[in-house]
Amino acid sequence: MTEALATTARLLITCPDRPGIVAAVTGFLYAHGANINTLDQHTTDPEGGTFFMRLEFQTPHLDLSRPALEHAFAEVVAERFAMDWRIAYAADRKKTAVLVSRHEHGLMDLLWRWVRGELYTDISMVISNHPDWREAVESFGVPFHHIPVDSASKEEAEQQMLELLDGQADLVILARYMQILSPDFVAAFPQRIINIHHSFLPAFAGADPYRQAAERGVKLIGATAHYVTAELDAGPIIEQDVIRVSHRHTTADLKALGRDIERQVLSRAVKWHLEDKIIPFANQTVVFT
Repeated sequence: MTEALATTARLLITCPDRPGIVAAVTGFLYAHGANINTLDQHTTDPEGGTFFMRLEFQTPHLDLSRPALEHAFAEVVAERFAMDWRIAYAADRKKTAVLVSRHEHGLMDLLWRWVRGELYTDISMVISNHPDWREAVESFGVPFHHIPVDSASKEEAEQQMLELLDGQADLVILARYMQILSPDFVAAFPQRIINIHHSFLPAFAGADPYRQAAERGVKLIGATAHYVTAELDAGPIIEQDVIRVSHRHTTADLKALGRDIERQVLSRAVKWHLEDKIIPFANQTVVFT
């Protein structure tokens, strides 16, 4: 971690749009010794819309502790503007768990980027319903847990996973984990489960999207990273990308081409989440990149 990152805090805000928000926030931080590095904002409508802001500031010269700063911000600024807000500190490295089945390309890409320092996180574990990737995962020094799942054991398997994840995962990544999670499991990690779906949602949701795409003769295939909700493949979309294909491509070709897109889309979505660049709103996201 660089010295600057170690002292970086991130303030994310959602509130009704009205005059004076930016001045109030920046004035408060200035008054308490913060040095603002970046500030991004967006409004759905300047007249009665919803306002979003992401602000990074440096903390070495703050005149308040973390709890005192947050308490003061709540009283002086947040209540006044009816804000939904949070402050995240870059020094608090998030813990990440990865769930995977038999398609390893997303998993291995995340592990490689993590080792190279591209993803600032602690990968606490990999959980799989198949034993295939134990040796590869453990070669990165990451614990691997094999939890088989079938229709009769699904509830028990999810309970085992929740016990493993308890206190060990701020973010859960579904890197082609080919099991549908129950609403109770999803509720344990609200807006903290990212899935990579191998189609350009909302097209071809559900199973076997590359076959569906080939049968429809599409000219573009894509991948979608989204937060997981109780409704299958319907959570807020974080990132998407596409690649052009033609009638000459078989289903196998589409799968091979799609793997590259899946890796890139998933890694970008994970990186943005780890860097607190995403604000979920209704069934959408505001992503400050």
